[in-house]
Amino acid sequence: MSIITDDLALMLARAPIEAAIASSYLIGRGDERAADQAAVDAMRATLNTMPIKGRVVIGEGERDNAPMLYVGEEVGTGAGPELDIALDPLEGTTLTAKAKSNALSVLAIAPKGGLLHAPDTYMEKIAIGPGYPPDLVDLDEGAADNVRRLAKVKGVSPEEIGVCVLDRPRHAGIIEALRGVGARVRLIDDGDIAGVIDCTKPETGIDMYLGQGGAPEGVLASAALKCVGGQFQGRLVIRNDEERARARAAGIEDLKRRYMLDDLVSKDAIFIAVGVTPGSLLQGVRIGGGAIHVNAVVMNSATHTVTELRIRQPAS
Repeated sequence: MSIITDDLALMLARAPIEAAIASSYLIGRGDERAADQAAVDAMRATLNTMPIKGRVVIGEGERDNAPMLYVGEEVGTGAGPELDIALDPLEGTTLTAKAKSNALSVLAIAPKGGLLHAPDTYMEKIAIGPGYPPDLVDLDEGAADNVRRLAKVKGVSPEEIGVCVLDRPRHAGIIEALRGVGARVRLIDDGDIAGVIDCTKPETGIDMYLGQGGAPEGVLASAALKCVGGQFQGRLVIRNDEERARARAAGIEDLKRRYMLDDLVSKDAIFIAVGVTPGSLLQGVRIGGGAIHVNAVVMNSATHTVTELRIRQPAS
């Protein structure tokens, strides 16, 4: 019997919910560090009350650089299932500080050994949602070719394909190629986890995510895609000796390897995202009238369930 149950998922959802609420008090106040600290403290405190034996494999950084929810930290009471934990208590610190859309609190778990310990480097990524033939897109093909291939399978023209890309100078060539084939390009300032998981919901208008973002965020987003049957490919971008050492410290020797979704998330997983600021996927935290309103999505690959939560609780 799988330990990845819906009851476990709903219990774990408390951690990003509390992190989202804590950071919401800092929305628009211009202090990224304070918002991140509030989310981290709330998530850690909540996880440590839970009957799990968790180990952070994707976190705020290595122990020496991040005194809070660092890679390798053990969380939970220690009396429960052994879990790999990937987390980002506040995905979009700048978005929160500036009161921009799509800031999230995110948590993913799998049985021990089920999540890749991705180094803190960039990763080339391509992702699409569920319902397509295996290996439809290819990281090593051009952006225009991938759009044409996806459009053909969907039975639409490339002009009807929406692609999400981080608005960065390094993506100028990708953006030009996408617009050249007629695709609709949605540029985002930050938060590429939200960009990837937008592919899981047709109503967002996003069919594909493309470009370079954080490798740890690639593991988190892959957990969401695994739950719904999406597709993901990635490859580390190693820019210097320090990043090469980081990758090797994580046990990665083949620095040019193309990772498929099941390489990043090799066992059944739970993915939870909670809106901090309003976005295309989730509503943000709302506080008023003596109540706190929270919107979350809880996904479970073992039970093939996706549950949206709308929570109203008294304001403290």
